[in-house]
Amino acid sequence: MTVLIAGCGDLGTEAGLRFAAAGFSVLGWRRSAEKIPAPLTGQAADLTGSLPTIPADTEVVVISTAARERSEAAYRSAYVDGTANVLDALDRDGVHPRRILFVSSTAVYGDAGGGWLDEESPTAPASVTGAVIREAEDLLHARRPDAIVLRLAGIYGPGRTRLIDQVRAGTADPGRGQLTNRIHRDDAASAIVHLTTAVADPAPLYLGVDNEPVEKREVLRFLAAELGTELGPEEPSNSSRGGNRRLSNTRLLSTGFEFSYPTFREGYRAVLAGDGVRHG
Repeated sequence: MTVLIAGCGDLGTEAGLRFAAAGFSVLGWRRSAEKIPAPLTGQAADLTGSLPTIPADTEVVVISTAARERSEAAYRSAYVDGTANVLDALDRDGVHPRRILFVSSTAVYGDAGGGWLDEESPTAPASVTGAVIREAEDLLHARRPDAIVLRLAGIYGPGRTRLIDQVRAGTADPGRGQLTNRIHRDDAASAIVHLTTAVADPAPLYLGVDNEPVEKREVLRFLAAELGTELGPEEPSNSSRGGNRRLSNTRLLSTGFEFSYPTFREGYRAVLAGDGVRHG
């Protein structure tokens, strides 16, 4: 049985390695196919262009696209046009996968004044790019009502060390009360595999967030302590990116999913250890 990762970047590759470890044959589509590691099979493909033939035994399709830049046009091309193009290719080749999962974003939600949101909460994207991602979700469910949408919060992990780098450089903005929701890259990849292979009757929508929404300044204080450095004085936050909200992972946990990194503490300690940094 084949798993197709349409958009086999960092997250897609990590999910693909987990599918392969579970015994699947994994085909990854990426513009730069040479970047896809064995045992995955890489195939050069631009999701917005002409797509290769899809293997007839494809059981799972993961659409994990990314925009080339942060603009409405780039997001529409990657998310809306790319998703439609993958679905068209499936129809073209007469392939009917058992599971289709679309990697979405919690950017489709608005500000909740610090309150809790879940899969039943209304969406209210604060950005044009978030609205385009929401449009892609609707397109997918209109054509495949049984498809799974996984809305991921801020992904961190190997190679995603923006906050660590800011703390090291002394340029981190602790903000004032800004909430952050996040998930380790490896847990995001595991959730993709879990929802497409281990859940008998998946819901159409899940939030991919860890167990602890937290103020950004608490994360930064933790990192500063681990790195043995000091944060600058607290200032009003210049950023509202991420929205003032707490996102619930209750539905994901109800499927039996278990986090390797249930909070930012375990996750960032693993990142720092992998980076060769001593921490207490």
